[in-house]
Amino acid sequence: MSDTLSLTTPVTVAGGGSWGTALAHLLAARGLPATLWLRDAEVALAVNERHENPRYLPGFALDARLAASTDPAVLNRDLLVLAVPSQQLRGWLGTHRTFFRPGPVLVNAAKGLETGSLATCGAVVAEALAGLEPRYSVLSGPSFAAEVLRGLPTAVVLAARDEALGRTLRELFSGPSFRCYSSTDVIGVEMGGALKNVMAIAAGVCDGLGLGHNSRAALITRGLAEMSRLGAACGARRSTFMGLSGLGDLTLTCTGDLSRNRQVGLRLGRGENLEAITRSLGMVAEGVKTTAAVHALALRLGIDAPITAAMHCVIYEGQAPREALRILMNRDLREE
Repeated sequence: MSDTLSLTTPVTVAGGGSWGTALAHLLAARGLPATLWLRDAEVALAVNERHENPRYLPGFALDARLAASTDPAVLNRDLLVLAVPSQQLRGWLGTHRTFFRPGPVLVNAAKGLETGSLATCGAVVAEALAGLEPRYSVLSGPSFAAEVLRGLPTAVVLAARDEALGRTLRELFSGPSFRCYSSTDVIGVEMGGALKNVMAIAAGVCDGLGLGHNSRAALITRGLAEMSRLGAACGARRSTFMGLSGLGDLTLTCTGDLSRNRQVGLRLGRGENLEAITRSLGMVAEGVKTTAAVHALALRLGIDAPITAAMHCVIYEGQAPREALRILMNRDLREE
């Protein structure tokens, strides 16, 4: 299949949020016949007529060649990009699998672990589309949608177990300001994209408490170590966490004000209520539910994950952020 994909291959991006819209724009700008599938007919009309997604990316001009549709028939493609939030992915695939053709190439762009099952998006896809034999890949890395739309230089990683498929996809997605590396470590890239969201909330809490630059640097460093431990326990390569989907994405989401997960942490640190924060955001902050999944996964695997445990206490157990910090700082001393 990979040798049949080209710049003339029709591609559908499923999910009209900010990242799905940015990727659809990127592919249309590359010259691929790109369609953005979404549920909201008004947004679809705005994309088609005004070349704008007024709900998620107001004021950003989209490539005029990008089409939008609410018709699930456009999911019948050889190449599909999945930009559906990780907690909604299983249900969405179950509802729409009848529109999928056998053997599609799927590029997942969501980041997170499914609560309950603790499954990666790749595992969810394999179960939900059993019998269709999808060829799965995942795109991740430090990439704010707004900056991609501005044409600012961005580098990401695209992981596929089939090395030839990965090389083909990196060529299709790469452009003048969007550089795509390939990898065969699907688990590592998926885990990096999920785990960094938990650390971004923690970094935001540090900043919300006014703890300074030292604490943020320590959080990022120890957060990376925690991510690597968890990832390796799931079969990932530790070296992957030193790359774009690990250290790269972690740095961006822990320091960039466009990070929704960091914004959640900032406001928690300033004493705001989680329910009010998530309601006012108007977008999915994947790290909130991923925190519960990662905490459960660490307990299941017997992996030491103190930052994740602290965020779980703050988000789900009502612990005050300063108390969580006190407990973290008073853990037994050890070698790095």
